[in-house]
Amino acid sequence: MVTTASEALKRKPWEVPPLYFALAILAMVGLHFGLPIARIVPWPWSLLGAVPMLAGIGLAIWGERRFSRAGTAVRPFAPSTALVEDGPFRFTRNPMYLGMLLVLTGLVVLLGTLGPLIVPPVFFWLLHARFVVHEEAHMERHFGARYQDYRRRVRRWL
Repeated sequence: MVTTASEALKRKPWEVPPLYFALAILAMVGLHFGLPIARIVPWPWSLLGAVPMLAGIGLAIWGERRFSRAGTAVRPFAPSTALVEDGPFRFTRNPMYLGMLLVLTGLVVLLGTLGPLIVPPVFFWLLHARFVVHEEAHMERHFGARYQDYRRRVRRWL
């Protein structure tokens, strides 16, 4: 487990949330076909899963664009040049991660079986343990009181 920002910066290039996200999707599809257990959302209601999926994609793109406009890195643990507090960052400190979770939640509904339901909580835990905790410590060291104020005003997730 990474404990310091300098150790975090030494992470392998493939240790990024989108890779974990892609693996989560593959696991969900694999569980749907390989271990469906039971249908929990019948057709055509399962199509409603597209709603959180689209919302999640939109939220993640919105967050990424705010980072790009501010000229700061999107990649976790890369040097931060700006504390982004506008756009989706007004109501969540992690809009891109939240977007990924919304996509996975929507995929559970879209697939409609019980097997994939285990993946979003595991993904959430991995994001928290591997990225969020360390990123927040890095931001606090880098931005100090300004980040502490932001943390008090804006919730981590919702």
